[in-house]
Amino acid sequence: MNGRLQLETLSSLVLKGNPLGDPRRREIPVYLPPSYGTVKTRRYPVLYYLHGFTGTGRGVVNHNPWKENLAERLDRLIVAGKAPEAILVMPDGFTFYGGSQWVNSTATGRYEDHLVDEVVAFIDDKYATVRAPEGRALFGKSSGGFGALSVVMRRPGVFAHAASHSGDMAFDLCYGADAPKFVTELGRWNDSPEKFVAAFRASRDRGSLDHAVLNMVAMASCYSPNAKSKLGFDLPFAPRTGERDEAVWRRWLAFDPVAAAPARVKELKALKTLWFDAGRRDEFHLHIGARRFSALLKKLRVPHAYEEHELGHFDMHERYDRSLALLAARCRRVG
Repeated sequence: MNGRLQLETLSSLVLKGNPLGDPRRREIPVYLPPSYGTVKTRRYPVLYYLHGFTGTGRGVVNHNPWKENLAERLDRLIVAGKAPEAILVMPDGFTFYGGSQWVNSTATGRYEDHLVDEVVAFIDDKYATVRAPEGRALFGKSSGGFGALSVVMRRPGVFAHAASHSGDMAFDLCYGADAPKFVTELGRWNDSPEKFVAAFRASRDRGSLDHAVLNMVAMASCYSPNAKSKLGFDLPFAPRTGERDEAVWRRWLAFDPVAAAPARVKELKALKTLWFDAGRRDEFHLHIGARRFSALLKKLRVPHAYEEHELGHFDMHERYDRSLALLAARCRRVG
């Protein structure tokens, strides 16, 4: 690597005492480009990458001798002259259930506030950054792609550039299809979410437990928290029959980018860059949601770019070349 990677530790105030007992101290990898520190007056744009469900900040830069991690990929693009120099920051939004969706929730913690209010301030305070929205980009994949779109809509004026790879959207497709799987797998736990969570807590190999149940529990903890509930959240589907609870479902839809966009037109139009893609082979049908989102943005006259590719949800890492180069160039051009 021609640049260098540093591992920062941030002790969060907003995550202190979070409901799931997750650590407030978060490890945040930071990639610094080759010329960083050689010119004292130079400032660099910052690309913030949000990992997906069950991911971590450190996991984004895990070493694999046969595969590039995200920092190595940006480093290669910079050295090859395909991307301008930029700082890359990889925050950590992992929770006991596998992920925060980068939203604030009374069932998980204030992860949106952690990102926007704490991580950005920490990076700007310590590094030679372009300290303006035009110099910051937010992007991610899957739950991280959703997080990027959610944050720029809900917290405007921090990031001027956003990109999403296969982000969660059109919840009726990407989550609604999980209802039968959720009900079937929950049968192993006598149709009891409480029994599943108890078993999950007691397990030494949590990754081996039923993903459909865990995913539903995790998403409910983010989208429909309820402090009065036994588990701290409400499920949108009946555990035994899969029937949808419309009141809870409406709370979920408030987070769906497709449903939320009409009320966030001002915030979306303020972005200097709005780019997203999805693969036609996406295993969670997220390309269909992306098509809906793009069609809606066209009706709302929101400038954006949408691209489709022939890959799936899990084999699309080469697409990071596209977003990294684009965002680094856009930040430099505008910032």
